[in-house]
Amino acid sequence: MTPYLDYTVGEPVVDTKAPAGPIEQRWDRRRFEAKLVNPANRRKHTVIVVGTGLAGASAGATLAEQGYRVVQFCFQDSPRRAHSIAAQGGINAAKNYRNDGDSVRRLFYDTVKGGDFRARESNVHRLAQISVEIIDQCVAQGVPFAREYGGLLDTRSFGGVQVQRTFYARGQTGQQLLLGAYQALSRQIAGGGVEMHPRTEMLDLVVAGGRARGIVARDLVTGEVGTHLADAVVLATGGYGNVFHLSTNAKNSNATAVWRAHRRGAWFGNPCFTQIHPTCIPRSGDHQSKLTLMSESLRNDGRIWVPKAAGDTRPPAEIPEAERDYYLERMYPSFGNLVPRDIASRAAKAVCDEGRGVGPGGQGVYLDFADAIARLGRDTVSARYGNLFEMYERITAEDPYRVPMRIYPAVHYTMGGLWVDYDLQTTVPGLFAIGEANFSDHGANRLGASALMQGLADGYFVLPPALNDYLARQGSEPLDPGDPQVAGVRQEVVDRLERLLAVRGDRTPESFHRELGRIMWDDCGMARTDAGLRRALARIPELREEFWRRVTVPGSGESLNQQLEKANRVADHLELAELMCLDALHRTESCGGHFREESRTAQGEALRDDEAFSYAAAWEFTGTGRAPVLHREQLSFEYVHPTQRSYA
Repeated sequence: MTPYLDYTVGEPVVDTKAPAGPIEQRWDRRRFEAKLVNPANRRKHTVIVVGTGLAGASAGATLAEQGYRVVQFCFQDSPRRAHSIAAQGGINAAKNYRNDGDSVRRLFYDTVKGGDFRARESNVHRLAQISVEIIDQCVAQGVPFAREYGGLLDTRSFGGVQVQRTFYARGQTGQQLLLGAYQALSRQIAGGGVEMHPRTEMLDLVVAGGRARGIVARDLVTGEVGTHLADAVVLATGGYGNVFHLSTNAKNSNATAVWRAHRRGAWFGNPCFTQIHPTCIPRSGDHQSKLTLMSESLRNDGRIWVPKAAGDTRPPAEIPEAERDYYLERMYPSFGNLVPRDIASRAAKAVCDEGRGVGPGGQGVYLDFADAIARLGRDTVSARYGNLFEMYERITAEDPYRVPMRIYPAVHYTMGGLWVDYDLQTTVPGLFAIGEANFSDHGANRLGASALMQGLADGYFVLPPALNDYLARQGSEPLDPGDPQVAGVRQEVVDRLERLLAVRGDRTPESFHRELGRIMWDDCGMARTDAGLRRALARIPELREEFWRRVTVPGSGESLNQQLEKANRVADHLELAELMCLDALHRTESCGGHFREESRTAQGEALRDDEAFSYAAAWEFTGTGRAPVLHREQLSFEYVHPTQRSYA
């Protein structure tokens, strides 16, 4: 198969829903201008929500409370097992409880700058405004945020900022926030407002009359493939980091929902923008199927260092202070260990490439709490991070109270996703994407503690008025399940599953996934080159062709079959990976987590090319293995003017 090293350029894409005027007034103006659906009429509308993480659970609960009939899906056995539960460190909000100079404007500024000026100003300012409402919402739900001695909610710092705006519940913030949203969702399930379908996976999008009208999903227990119709579809299915095989994502997290929507006409925004998290437990061997995140919050009190001399393999306790290089504190004195994730990750890779890495294979750096324990006492450190320390010890059999943690960067979050307008609607009318499933708020790099903020902002506050507006303007028309546009999609899904089962080859889906992951990490990971990306674009189509020739899927599709699930997801990874590499190849600049070796400053930092690449790339699908169409959304900056990003 011929790799597509080329693409065609289509018409520019414009976000027509973004209001004009002073940025502080745009969100209020859009909400006022949005049409409403009266409570009696809402009962006539059905909305499908796919996913039950923070974005999906908050959206399902809110829409049902407003009176809509919600039909919701998750492939887990319970909505509360969504991957949002694994988030650790915290959630940002511009409450300024510490009176340390924070504000909505500063959160807006930090996020635009942290995204390396590749995000929309309007979206980011809205996120900063809503942040203060999210905390109130979650406290009202009973989320047990940490509190100071006087009773106020406690906050701490995260990378890329110089204020303490991150609210947290020890190292279990995602779990506690998800349980709050799950409680609200469960209330609606019990009351009949939400029809919940657990252990059910979306496999395609139904588009009829030019609008999203439903999904085709498979019951993972019985194998039954069914069609579910609605007036609008909301995708809250998370990111696509598992394209890399090894990532911090749950093993079952996948890209099928967004990729099938892309194949049905939803453009894909900035697919190459992948976040590498600097604070993960290093891989221990080829046997691993995933990596474990250590919260970025640890960088508040932990100091990161490596030996000054290359090849120094002494235990850390035997390396004197004078022979240690606290390289982030040296290179970025203003922010120190709290530089943004992309900066910290590249710095860790650089010192390891110099031969100064620690642990097996020299692929690690130390995260040391000795100074914090001496200053604060073990009990205080334990109160802040105890569950994280316990998790680390269980995985590594090393006590981080006595021996420094070893960390190394790993794939974590994807800033790319389905292109959406200000109303979170994709290029397919009636299809909305929220949370990590869309591309909209983070640019080329997500600041820590902003994922939970965006997921809840989209679900609780942004989607409901946007969906009201769409349904008020569009109305509701019954759709016959026997309509050829509907039946045809279901048949395509069945044919694809039968094709996977019929190959009967000699390689497992996992073996293909692992090989794809190596290609992506080596050539489209922390550092990217023209030659490496071209090599990946030549190899991935070959691997995809081999997959459809040699994959083996035992059993049948008429019952529980996890290998069939896996094969179906890997097939989508093999297509999405190609688009990621093409997007990375065409963007011949460095920005945020996208670091092109050919585009760096004299100091080795990322070098943007604002004149050529100050746009969001929205890719249109034209067929597997065929050159896609690139639509550019030009970005304008009226309030935060692009400069060389500096944290020194």
